[in-house]
Amino acid sequence: MEKTAAETNHAAPVAEQAGMPGLHKAIFAVLLAFLVVLPFLVYPVFAMKVMCFALFAAAFNLLLGFGGLLSFGHAAYFGGASYVAAHAAKVWGLTPELAVLCGTAAAAVLGLAIGALAIRRQGIYFAMVTLAFAQMVYFFSLQVPFTGGEDGIQSVPRGDLFGLIPLEDNVALYFFVLAVTFGGILFLYRIVHSPFGQVLKAIRENEPRAISLGYNVNRYKLMVFVLSATFAGLAGALKSQVFQLSSLTDVHWAMSGEVVLMTLLGGMGTIFGPLVGAAIIVTMQNYLATFGAWVTIIQGVIFVIGVLLFREGIVGVISRWIKRPL
Repeated sequence: MEKTAAETNHAAPVAEQAGMPGLHKAIFAVLLAFLVVLPFLVYPVFAMKVMCFALFAAAFNLLLGFGGLLSFGHAAYFGGASYVAAHAAKVWGLTPELAVLCGTAAAAVLGLAIGALAIRRQGIYFAMVTLAFAQMVYFFSLQVPFTGGEDGIQSVPRGDLFGLIPLEDNVALYFFVLAVTFGGILFLYRIVHSPFGQVLKAIRENEPRAISLGYNVNRYKLMVFVLSATFAGLAGALKSQVFQLSSLTDVHWAMSGEVVLMTLLGGMGTIFGPLVGAAIIVTMQNYLATFGAWVTIIQGVIFVIGVLLFREGIVGVISRWIKRPL
């Protein structure tokens, strides 16, 4: 039996919603092509730093932008995974992929432990609880022997990927970081556009109504908290391999503030906003380093201007202009 024109027109949007929209496919394709040639245009270590922080910001955005939970302690998972991955590579002699997996697993366990307690509170109380736990992780990292204290873990060996591909070459390491980062961002994209992601948005918009519909809100909050911590840890573990260093900077409260800044500047609750925000902040840190302590002030001024001109973030405003979610 032939479909009517109305039925055909109605089926098209439904089919498009079943997979990745064409606009998003095009953006991801262009982004991947750009990242493939990037190490031949700029210093590969700088490009890898941008990717690590882009993944970190995307992980944080999953919690804040789609889960509606503001955490001031995400440095605990980023830095904690960095320490574990560095220790696993240097002391245990694990290959890079196993060291990164160890760091990511440690972040997941830490996220589960902290999240189980933090989700018992809401709003600013939730944010303060996460900050308090992050400070505990910071002072723990300062005191325990395996982290190296104020010196951190230095000269972390990059090793051979799967025991076959040496990663001492920056370009080889770049493509390893690219594969992990791009895969992680695609996985986060899939989470957001899954039924689980739709429930998260419902809880963010109206938690009492989600409860009245029968959803176990605390379970969803804990799941998104652990997922966000896990991917933040993956970013931190990769960073320790790139810079061959894990230090207190990775677990400091300022790192938690930076990822909030990246997410808000790029566009909270958008897919590509955190990536843009991370690229802008890391680029400023790199190219404004000659200004010394003034870098923080310059960043503050740019952030204020960004908030005034782009209240929904850079990508959020662009998305509204073209009337399509990005």
